[in-house]
Amino acid sequence: MPLVKFAVPKTIDNALHFIRGSRVALTATEHFDIYQPRNGEILARCGCAKTEVIDEVVKDACEAQKSWMALNVQQRGAVLRQAASIIRSVEDDLAYLETIDCGKPIEESRWDMIGSADTFEFFGGALHNIAGNHFPLSNDNYAYTERVPWGVVGAIGVWNYPMLTASWKIAPALMCGNAVLYKPSPFAPITSVVLAQILQAAGLPDGVLSVLQGEGETGQAICEHGGINKVTFTGSTATGSKILASCSLLDRIKPVTLELGGKSAMIICEDADIDVAVTGALMANFFAQGEVCSNASKVLVHVSRYDEFRQKVVKQTKNLAIGDPLLKETKIGATISREHLNKVKTYISEAVQQGAKLLCGGDEVKVKGLENGYYLSPAILDSINEQMKIYKEEVFGAAMLIIPFQNNEDAIRMANDTLYGLAAGVFTRNLHLAYSLASKLHAGNIYVNTFNITNAMIPFGGMKQSGFGRENGIAALEAFSQLKSVFVNASEKLDNPFL
Repeated sequence: MPLVKFAVPKTIDNALHFIRGSRVALTATEHFDIYQPRNGEILARCGCAKTEVIDEVVKDACEAQKSWMALNVQQRGAVLRQAASIIRSVEDDLAYLETIDCGKPIEESRWDMIGSADTFEFFGGALHNIAGNHFPLSNDNYAYTERVPWGVVGAIGVWNYPMLTASWKIAPALMCGNAVLYKPSPFAPITSVVLAQILQAAGLPDGVLSVLQGEGETGQAICEHGGINKVTFTGSTATGSKILASCSLLDRIKPVTLELGGKSAMIICEDADIDVAVTGALMANFFAQGEVCSNASKVLVHVSRYDEFRQKVVKQTKNLAIGDPLLKETKIGATISREHLNKVKTYISEAVQQGAKLLCGGDEVKVKGLENGYYLSPAILDSINEQMKIYKEEVFGAAMLIIPFQNNEDAIRMANDTLYGLAAGVFTRNLHLAYSLASKLHAGNIYVNTFNITNAMIPFGGMKQSGFGRENGIAALEAFSQLKSVFVNASEKLDNPFL
């Protein structure tokens, strides 16, 4: 299939909904402002989708889904693979929009665009995985299973990886034959609309994918809508619990995939390569200004290596370039909002008041020419005790805690001492020890001598209060489809058990 030419919009306007194959601006009574984190300026004002708009979009989606489902998997896969090719062809322009939208460094945004393309490419090629099984029974009887779509899926996104997490939800849902109603986070809603345009250019029929903007009320209406049969959400545990409740109403129970918060830990063992561990700790804490749900903010270091690790990680952290996220050399960009920056600062200052020692960072930074932007220097703290709020709660910001441990049992106890279970890490040269510790960590994603990497082929999700269900991999195809069992009597006779 020849590559379709696509031009990423150069300007950002108020037409941020995607309905019936076109970008539209809704006439609404309630609006929200979209801010640019790098300079604090308003990018656009967007109307919130209300119930009557959702009703119309779901009605259209139900009709469009029938014809989309009727296409064979090769045809659906071709659309997804074409979308992947388009994303690759304009990844720099998409990365620019992503950085403008959420404040992360431009190089990280480029990685996200590559990951988004990889996601559509993987699921577009997963044809053989949307299949059932055949079971021979007895006397010309057999059974088979098949995977069928849910129908219309409601998907609610997050602001730290807007394009990538949208791709994680939309690609497998479409491949399984569903229609999707996607609601981005109001903090970073722009690239998901462009993604819808890309899919349209790739051949997706009108109405199969819609994007509606709004705040909590819009999300709740999507969850409670009777025409939506499955919901998937990425975000905070507090919001996730509300979504689960909305999807559990007596007359409209529906399955939910939840990828929620985290308070992860990484264990640096006595035999670890400290230089590798320092790199891992930076990856585990400072991607996207620390706004990553799987972050290992609790860095547990064997007491014999503690001083060496602390010295090296503080030195490298102080050298991280903070500034305009559009510059290639920037490593720490802008926090998503003024409110969130103040929240992270409060966690740090309260910890210091409670006895923690601030080794570096935690200060608001004024970037020349971008003085109204939301910049915070990455913080490292030690002298942490287990009663501190910063030890227990998800900060969702660049605040690393360095905590010594005496033995592996102590490290496992502290790593598992959390309501969450999204990720954990182990740094050691001893793979037998790595396997042993990994088996004892209560988390859905375990990293050994690395951290915070994902791949479209590998399931991603959490345990405990970090949610349930998985994104990516074949597990995502299973999540976005239902298994139907069919029993067949081909013998042309049926014994009557009542005679």
